[in-house]
Amino acid sequence: MPATTPVADSTNLLTREQVLRALRQIDREGRRLPASTVYELVYKGRRYPPRAVAELAYRLARRDPAATWPRPAGSPTNAVLEQLDFTISTKRPVLMPGSAHDGDEAARQQAEELYTGSGRATPPSPRLPAAAAVAEPAEPYATPPPYSRADALAELFIDESSLDAALAGLARRRNLLLQGPPGTGKTFLARRLAWLLLGSRDEGRIELVQFHPSYGYEDFILGFRPDQQGRFQLVPGTLPLLAQRAINDPGRPHFLLIDEVNRGNVPRIFGELLLLLEADKRGPAHALRLPYAPPDAPRFYVPENLYVIGTLNLADRSLSPLDYALRRRFAFVSLLPQFGLPFQEFLRSHRVPAPLVEQLCARMAALNQTIADDPELGPDFQVGHSYFCQPPTDASQAPGWLRLVLEQEIGPLLVDYWREQPQLATAQLRKLLA
Repeated sequence: MPATTPVADSTNLLTREQVLRALRQIDREGRRLPASTVYELVYKGRRYPPRAVAELAYRLARRDPAATWPRPAGSPTNAVLEQLDFTISTKRPVLMPGSAHDGDEAARQQAEELYTGSGRATPPSPRLPAAAAVAEPAEPYATPPPYSRADALAELFIDESSLDAALAGLARRRNLLLQGPPGTGKTFLARRLAWLLLGSRDEGRIELVQFHPSYGYEDFILGFRPDQQGRFQLVPGTLPLLAQRAINDPGRPHFLLIDEVNRGNVPRIFGELLLLLEADKRGPAHALRLPYAPPDAPRFYVPENLYVIGTLNLADRSLSPLDYALRRRFAFVSLLPQFGLPFQEFLRSHRVPAPLVEQLCARMAALNQTIADDPELGPDFQVGHSYFCQPPTDASQAPGWLRLVLEQEIGPLLVDYWREQPQLATAQLRKLLA
């Protein structure tokens, strides 16, 4: 076969279509490639050793199964592939090159194609002979540990009926808001609810974000961001990326955990997506066109297997009331401080002396009653149990630990509560420390 003499200019070594032809042949044949040690080419969620892909593409282009790729592995080969608009990333050793799907990268690339119209058509190409190679053994994905109902009840301080009610609300509405005073374990419970429905501690199907005053629609849905060259590109946000992962994995649930929902400007963050969060507005039949998306881009929808769990801190006086349009689309579960028997058993199991446990719980219950009875505060400002969930392992250190928590964490909170009555805050702290 005639061979073309390679030239030094990297742009003349290969074309994008030639590399795509090589990737298609690898997938079609299930070819095992020699594992790369540092870098991987990532395309549509699959990972491949860059130099092996480049060499196969080079052989197919030259129609010579013995041709040798003229560039060494690493930066020289990566530079050629990156000029052809392929993604090169640092290798993740748990992945099998060219076989296992990577959810985050798959979602990113598919979401970019979905909202920016950057996908390229890749018609099938004829098979050409190429030399086979044997890959080094790759490590499998680590299986996440299972998580059961018994596990949840063992580490949560709520009873079984309360847990059932939270799960029922999430299943019915697909959107759940956990609200309560500070320190009541809202975020802790949100993650456990996700684990329960997943059946395991699978963090790969959970995305956690925290809303704040600077967080906006461009971060959450879609917006323009500068790239490394300073040019602005349309980039999908957290929700579209997670939605794409859920669409690609329809048989299993995926979860978006939103911490401190009411710290953000909810109408600005969600925009028109409030409609799509409704349980009966899920799926492609209710897809909407996003404002920033190109005219020919597919419309966006929220898949049925995507669940949203948010948390609300009811005691933050700096926050405005939650948008009523958002309230209508969520089920609400209220959490209260838990200083009862399950919490006391937890402290005793961590070697906190029983008399100290009883003293702490009795005094915190009295403090919370005082707060709840105050007309300027009320039940939303009670102090939760989470402040006391990390006791020392040495029982002799428990009294000092408790005093520091009361002085450094509970005391300043009480001063903020009664900022117009500092003597009342001092008196309540003195009762706790007595």
